[in-house]
Amino acid sequence: MSPLVDIGLNLAHDSFDHDRDTVVAAAVAAGVHHMVITGSTLESTRAAIALARGAPGRYRATAGIHPHHAREFHDADLPALRELLRAPEVGAAGECGLDWFRNFSPRPDQERVFRQQLELACEVGKPVFLHQRDAHEAFLAIVREYRPRLAGGVAHCFTGNGHELRDYLDLGLSIGITGWICDERRGHHLRELVRLIPLDRLMIETDAPYLLPRDLQPKPRSRRNEPKYLPHVLATVAACRGDPPEAVAEATTRHALRFFGFE
Repeated sequence: MSPLVDIGLNLAHDSFDHDRDTVVAAAVAAGVHHMVITGSTLESTRAAIALARGAPGRYRATAGIHPHHAREFHDADLPALRELLRAPEVGAAGECGLDWFRNFSPRPDQERVFRQQLELACEVGKPVFLHQRDAHEAFLAIVREYRPRLAGGVAHCFTGNGHELRDYLDLGLSIGITGWICDERRGHHLRELVRLIPLDRLMIETDAPYLLPRDLQPKPRSRRNEPKYLPHVLATVAACRGDPPEAVAEATTRHALRFFGFE
């Protein structure tokens, strides 16, 4: 089996503070040789970059402001984010986008900060790591505006419907699939949709410590998701597509290594 790339892992999360090295070692033993550490605030981005600097052959970081934190990000913070985005360890701008499901930040703040990050991504020539929930039309309109100048983009943790998937594919975006596809309650529709994603536009991720696959057997004692479970996501995706797992592993890894600047 080809080594795997987890393109979305919150490795700087405090739930990993007591055993981070053990978690990474278990992931590597499971075949997950490369990981992209998500930045969602200036602070978490700095932590992600610091981790990536410790093992640049294994890690890349993203640098960005999650829409939940948009209200905390001000124009005076733009130079700091620009500097972080320029770091060689950073493979993409984000996690950025719109989240109108929880609205932890006012929608005008979300749109302002999303646009600022897309502009910075265009400026530094790096792709974007995108988040969207319950805001598809507004999100789509903004991404369309910037897409001609963007180096690329991936719809992180895609959980949407067929209409949303087609819109993202038409924009030339890649699609990140998590263990949500393993959830028989909420993710069953993804089992059909994943067949529509061209293999060279597909990537896989855990979003650990979130989104533990519900169908793991035996069930872990902890509800914390870990990158070592990425092969389970791969196996589910391959089975739903009707493709050999090795083919999906090879294609998703090749795409992720190129997209996030590992090679």
